[in-house]
Amino acid sequence: MLLDRPIARERARGSEAALALERGVPLIAAAVTLLLHALANPHYGFFRDELYFIICGRHPAIGYVDQPPIVPLLSAFSQAFGISLFALRVIPAVFAAFSVYVAARLALELGGGVFAQIVAAMVTLFSPELITAGMRFSPDTLQVWLWPLIALYALRIAKGLHPRWWLWVGFLTGVAGMAKYSVAFFIFALIGGLLLTPQRRIMANRWFAGGVLIALAIMAPNIWWQVAHGLPMLQLLRNDYGKYLMEWPPLPIQQIIVMSPLLSIVWIAGLVYFFKHRELRWLGWTYAILITIMTALKAKNYYPAPVYPILIAAGALPIETWASKRPAWKTAVPALILLFAIPSLPFVMPILPIQKEVAYQQFVTRAGNIKFHVMHVKSSATPIQYFADMTGWPELTQTVAQVYNDLPDADRAQAAIFTSNFGEASAIDLYGKEYGLPPALSGNNNYWIWGPRGYTGNVTIDVNGDLKTDLKRFKSAKIVTVFHNQYAMPYEDNLPIILCRGIKTPLPKLWPQLKDYSYAFKEL
Repeated sequence: MLLDRPIARERARGSEAALALERGVPLIAAAVTLLLHALANPHYGFFRDELYFIICGRHPAIGYVDQPPIVPLLSAFSQAFGISLFALRVIPAVFAAFSVYVAARLALELGGGVFAQIVAAMVTLFSPELITAGMRFSPDTLQVWLWPLIALYALRIAKGLHPRWWLWVGFLTGVAGMAKYSVAFFIFALIGGLLLTPQRRIMANRWFAGGVLIALAIMAPNIWWQVAHGLPMLQLLRNDYGKYLMEWPPLPIQQIIVMSPLLSIVWIAGLVYFFKHRELRWLGWTYAILITIMTALKAKNYYPAPVYPILIAAGALPIETWASKRPAWKTAVPALILLFAIPSLPFVMPILPIQKEVAYQQFVTRAGNIKFHVMHVKSSATPIQYFADMTGWPELTQTVAQVYNDLPDADRAQAAIFTSNFGEASAIDLYGKEYGLPPALSGNNNYWIWGPRGYTGNVTIDVNGDLKTDLKRFKSAKIVTVFHNQYAMPYEDNLPIILCRGIKTPLPKLWPQLKDYSYAFKEL
């Protein structure tokens, strides 16, 4: 058994102070993580998806076109006392701390000591895809905590914990599913890993069945909503399938890149460690099955990210064993983790002023011949998409408000504001109240579900529209201004603001043609 390892035996004979330190490492690591993210996260502005989550949450529902309800509801709650980037971004900071805590506890559960916990915590904290999940609020924010926590309880059950804890696993799975559907792939892979090994026996009981029922019961309302609305999430995935993906290298190799080539040494060591130990091999198969599924489905390269704290925790153990024979490395390894992490921090945390972030990105592009954008961008002065889509939203709203407020009273009373995507619509809805703007309309994702909201469309301000299309739909259409944002992605720069009058087909009748279930915005 793993707990027979020499390090574990030595720990069992250790002093009370040493044991207290060992148990305290996860809490200390979590506190450091929380502090780092709380200080670094609330800069630049709301990411386009964060704006959308807030507005969706202000329309409480058990389901949305493109997501389950937990993230929208938490996002809206964070803004209950006014618009606050800090209030929103502290949520991913908390979940990042939970993730680091669980990674350290996994290392402890596997038989690691203080050093293994420190390595597991540091690599989990600083791995680029994991730190990004803790930097901005997204459905992945909860997954990087919940997947490792599910694995921790499954590991304990495999080691002899009473199988009634499957009920707790079922609850965690249900919560994860109400944040992002991808947990289904992880659970499928975990069950597959167990079935391929002697540990399959831990599922042969009523408690496991009870856990499955609890997970399904929690997710059932959202599943029902999706079915009742024609499975819009599947429609969206089909519409976006294969768009803006890194085609080469293959997804398994991409994982080394996005998790940092140097820090990936730890999770790769963890994968080897799992397969090397018979009683842990099911966790190795879990990863193998998960990455195979995601490769076959052409998943985006950040989709498997929540599984890595599990592998990182395991990889910390052989590193601890190796370093225990080389005392100098007990200081060198944490220092190297920091050294490896620092160069990537400006790309995963908004810690530099945006101008300096762009300059740093240009320097790295030239020095390493690295491509930061999957899609074409107008210049090397465009920040990476995560940061570019945090800029310009208040300014866009102000530009639209100027057009709206310049209308004659009769026109303004019936004017609708229509946008090309949910990011623009959500920005106008969040910031527009200050200018007296009406609710924004869009055919994109859940905005299409909300419909035309009683507007005929006879007077429409079309944000980022197409003049040729508007001239077909209206008796008159004119570009009254163009919005420019020097840091924007192509689909959010040089946006025409078109004033349209005399709609030929009333908006409610036209609405079915405007449905756009997609994340792949048009590229100019």
